[in-house]
Amino acid sequence: IEMQKDTSEMLSELKACSDFRNFLSSNEESIITTELHENLERLLKKYNIKKSEAVKASELNEIYAYQIFAGSRRPDRTKLLCIVIGMGLPLEEVNGLLKSSGYAPLYVKNPFDCIVAFGIFKKYDLIKINGMLYDYGFDTLG
Repeated sequence: IEMQKDTSEMLSELKACSDFRNFLSSNEESIITTELHENLERLLKKYNIKKSEAVKASELNEIYAYQIFAGSRRPDRTKLLCIVIGMGLPLEEVNGLLKSSGYAPLYVKNPFDCIVAFGIFKKYDLIKINGMLYDYGFDTLG
């Protein structure tokens, strides 16, 4: 099985390549082709998380949250953060999921993102993270 290349390696290859098709075929294993709901299902299994518990902990409307897990709704970045915080995922998984979904990863130099990342590191629930966001004058998640 071919190992996935890291992003910086792929960027160097892309910059140096003269034929995009060759680049694409030689990097097939590293190109993200899974949908958000497939990634969420994979993470539920990997971390042995019950979907019903993640939905409840996300503090989102239950129907809406289940639609995200089913792939029939695409959440914005803040709703996706509610889901991953509800799942209790580590920051590396959160940022990977954000990036693979087309959203910016949590960035520690951004105060809002910094608070969310702190909460994730400390394994805070969404209510506690929202309390911190509110205390520092930011919009809450969800």
